[in-house]
Amino acid sequence: MIICPNCAHPNPDGVLKCEACYTALPGAQTCPNCGAIVEADAEFCGQCGYGLRSLIDPGNAQTEMGVPAVPLPAPTPEPPAAAPPVSPRPSPSETRLQTSQARLFHVQSNTTIELPIGVSVVHLGKPNDRVPPDIDVSGLADSDIVSRVHANLRLEGDAYYIEDVGSANGTYINSFLLPVGDRHRLRSGDRIALGKGDKVSFLFQLT
Repeated sequence: MIICPNCAHPNPDGVLKCEACYTALPGAQTCPNCGAIVEADAEFCGQCGYGLRSLIDPGNAQTEMGVPAVPLPAPTPEPPAAAPPVSPRPSPSETRLQTSQARLFHVQSNTTIELPIGVSVVHLGKPNDRVPPDIDVSGLADSDIVSRVHANLRLEGDAYYIEDVGSANGTYINSFLLPVGDRHRLRSGDRIALGKGDKVSFLFQLT
């Protein structure tokens, strides 16, 4: 039995505060952080978790209970975040240009003619002794209206251009006559007619 020092009320063993006046009984202490009554030898407050062991002599590292205080290890600094890997830049010799493959779709026969790869100037026409054609249209219907040296397709960078090189019956782009010496930048879907009447015509396509 524990007698309350404040009101002399008898309290059963193990009680931390008087049942009558709520005074802390011998063998109990008050948490300085939240005011809760806890056992005198408690190391932490059961209410708020406050540490109840205070240092008397920091140089001697002793606590109120006479137990040497164990210094907490210094926090280990986190290693700096690794920089993301940098992909090496390709040397000029390794750089490859992504070019589109161009072709001509012959409207009258529903056939496709692939333009030569790696050729900057493609000659359109029929066999002759002056400028042999890269694309020979002599086997197509109505090719008699196409001149032997008719038109050129030029690749500059990633763009294709067409020019009439002095044909007898002209070159038409989307039904408009292309003046000799002028160049037209081709876009996918452009209609090219070699000669009048749209008898030998192609659709320019990029894939």
